[in-house]
Amino acid sequence: MAMKLVMVGSGYVGLVSGACFADFGHQVTCVDKDAAKIAALLDGIIPIYEPGLDKLVASGAASGRLAFTTDIGAAVAGADAVFIAVGTPSRRGDGHADMVYVHAATREIAAALTGFTVIVNKSTVPVGTGDDVERLVREVNPQADFAVVSNPEFLREGAAIDDFKRPDRVVIGGHDERALAVMREIYRPLALGRSPLIEMSRRAAELTKYAGNAFLATKITFINEMADLCEKVGADVQEVARGIGLDNRIGAKFLHAGPGYGGSCFPKDTLALLKTADDFASPLRIVEAVVTVNDRRKRAMGRKVIEAAGGDVRGKTIAILGLAFKPNTDDMRDAPSIAIIQTLQDAGALIHAYDPKSMDQARAVLDAVVYFADPYAAMAGADALVIATEWDEFRALDLARVKAQLRQPLLVDLRNIYPREAVERHALEYVAVGR
Repeated sequence: MAMKLVMVGSGYVGLVSGACFADFGHQVTCVDKDAAKIAALLDGIIPIYEPGLDKLVASGAASGRLAFTTDIGAAVAGADAVFIAVGTPSRRGDGHADMVYVHAATREIAAALTGFTVIVNKSTVPVGTGDDVERLVREVNPQADFAVVSNPEFLREGAAIDDFKRPDRVVIGGHDERALAVMREIYRPLALGRSPLIEMSRRAAELTKYAGNAFLATKITFINEMADLCEKVGADVQEVARGIGLDNRIGAKFLHAGPGYGGSCFPKDTLALLKTADDFASPLRIVEAVVTVNDRRKRAMGRKVIEAAGGDVRGKTIAILGLAFKPNTDDMRDAPSIAIIQTLQDAGALIHAYDPKSMDQARAVLDAVVYFADPYAAMAGADALVIATEWDEFRALDLARVKAQLRQPLLVDLRNIYPREAVERHALEYVAVGR
């Protein structure tokens, strides 16, 4: 049965989720306070880069199942479920998830409720937020007939649509049977055989999101530290990663050594989890170490480039390929490239850069960088070429052309995407991570 759904927040999570739910056949309205964003969406302009999202949004809008508005009251009235999908950035000063947007959205939703409505926390929120949302709704609208559930998102940027439509699991936290019935119906199109829904308590669902991200961040940081040890002892971290990744208790994913994790989730969610643990006097020492090691690693990668370039980059030009924190996104939030570039600039280097999608976003967070329209233009006359993000178009560069473009024949591969022999065959010096 088609449901009437509302996404409050039309950013990354809200827009992807709304477009996918509309594709399932539900009637979805995406709400946002940013009038310019809503106007752009109504014109078919997508504010973020996510492969396939433009076509999915266009299809939903054309079908009449996907609508956009700034009027939260009109959207919420009569809805079966209202998803809160607003930002929860790290709060300045203590790193806790800033709940100001969640609380503001909750108050507006509460004032517009009509009939039984499920309020769904889709945003990544600290343990106990469901209780807070419930209390706020009752304060604003004591007569409201509603239930609050937790439904954390597990979308990877660059693969979000596939993750939404073919998830490993869908976590639903709550005990109200009416609400659970609504959530089962919303996600029923996913159940082609065995349903991916996992039902649990609301607080367990809230913590599951943070625990999952902290574990993956730990796995990344573990292999990065192993890479450092590999360099000292003369081993290849890719061989070590394969050797442990084939153990099905460990798994091969997130065992790719590099310059550290970034993005919209891992940095802020590990900090928020540490704050929650501190509030409950239950310290998470492993996660504390992960955050510290990852922060230091990014600048360490800048120093690695300086060392590879002879220990002094003052007055030298360094070409950086890849700025986004990962491929297939334009997201610059906590991207390792930022700290790497700033470290090189602090040492006196001039930065030339190219990224297929994120250069506009990079301009807002990086100063004094010269941007180019293609990778070969960026590396022309450079004293070193650094691969900072593993976009597919960097995996098969014309290495003879690379050699001809560079002033000094040095390739620093911070993502380990090239075999050493292939690079050295073209008389390029090759420096990688953990190899």
